Amino acid sequence: MELGIGIGWRPEIADTVEALPGIDWVEAVAENLCTDHLPDSLVRLRARGVTVVPHGVSLGLGGADRPDPARLADLAARAVLLDTPLVTEHIAFVRAGGPRTASPRLEAGHLLPVPRTWEALDVLCENVRIAQDSLPVPLALENIAALISWPGEELTEGQFLAELVERTGVRLLIDVANLHTNHVNRGEDPAKALDELPVEAIAYVHVAGGVEKDGVWHDTHAHPVTRPVLDVLAELRSRIAPPGVLLERDDDFPPAEELAGELTAVRATLEAAGKARPGSTSETGASGHGGIAPAASPVESADDTTTAATSTRVTDTGVATDGARDRAAVAQTALLSALVAGTPVPEGFDHRRLGVQSRALAAKRADVVAKVAPELPGILGDGYRDAFLSYARTRPMSAGYRRDALDFAEQLLITGRPADDAARRRLTHWWQDRAAARPPRRTTRLVRAARAAIAGR
Repeated sequence: MELGIGIGWRPEIADTVEALPGIDWVEAVAENLCTDHLPDSLVRLRARGVTVVPHGVSLGLGGADRPDPARLADLAARAVLLDTPLVTEHIAFVRAGGPRTASPRLEAGHLLPVPRTWEALDVLCENVRIAQDSLPVPLALENIAALISWPGEELTEGQFLAELVERTGVRLLIDVANLHTNHVNRGEDPAKALDELPVEAIAYVHVAGGVEKDGVWHDTHAHPVTRPVLDVLAELRSRIAPPGVLLERDDDFPPAEELAGELTAVRATLEAAGKARPGSTSETGASGHGGIAPAASPVESADDTTTAATSTRVTDTGVATDGARDRAAVAQTALLSALVAGTPVPEGFDHRRLGVQSRALAAKRADVVAKVAPELPGILGDGYRDAFLSYARTRPMSAGYRRDALDFAEQLLITGRPADDAARRRLTHWWQDRAAARPPRRTTRLVRAARAAIAGR
């Protein structure tokens, strides 16, 4: 299936996206769409024949638990509503805790890496099959960017992806910015990963910007695409013509001419790399050259290390054991708890990197809450960020961001903040409009805590 050149559709730049020339398709975050109607901008784009692909961020297919049927049903409903040719998600876990660990449920609010081990692969593959059976269109999975590495990993990223494709037939969404991120943060060679993974399984490609701080690359999606990321795109194009390439931008949106310039750079990179590739004139794809067949047959790699790695494990039964899921649950809960609740760092992890990741998670949480509840920074002014980060240090997120916003406001009111009477009245009215008729008091928090403890047993 040919997609062409696309851009991530976001409400903040909806008008810009509609006006950009040469846009063949768009991708929208699935969780930001309703299941029964679409924003007017997407309706207009679809009427013009622009394909819209829903991109999920909350399934957590790498998590210890089987996928939530309700989340799968919602993603399926969005696929039907959009009449999309495929849906996409991530190879990641996003939550932990719960009944398997007899501990409170924790939400990361972010995509976290799964260990590249055979046992983690067993869990992931079963979760992917469950998702595939629940969706009305093919599924493609994205490699994620990571600041941290799991100890005791048994496969490279390319080997892990190759085995996943061989077992499940799932398609791949390859993010070249994430390959660059993992090169800077974890010393992984993007070219080696591309050599090892089954490029014929690629459904489309992401390109995005980021920034390096103190030797750590942050995949922000809020900065321009850099030359090293375009170089990885060229590496990929030297191997195959991807059916689609999409520019992602999630924050600090630039003027339309800057977005158009980044798309031009993407097109130029694809064209130059395509011309340099032997036999490229016989292909068609996002760069004006060739498509791919669905991944359904076993992966054949020119790299002997991949063949050796995949041939050492041929006992996949199609079902992850309860023991494997329980061990994954304990490990993921320990890691996430260290990141969001300040518990001890699990053995084998880099303490400094976990600190960087923890601060990044808290900062993202503050930013997203400010977006879903813009009244809060309006009420609290310059004190919003410090107040939220102080709250987040001792109160992990256990539900979504909207619940997080309410809990933050509730905690401020319980402790008599903000000090300004007018601001406190505004915050009280904001909380009352969304949560309860009466202002929250300390007993509110105690009752909630008791209920959560009972539910977690």
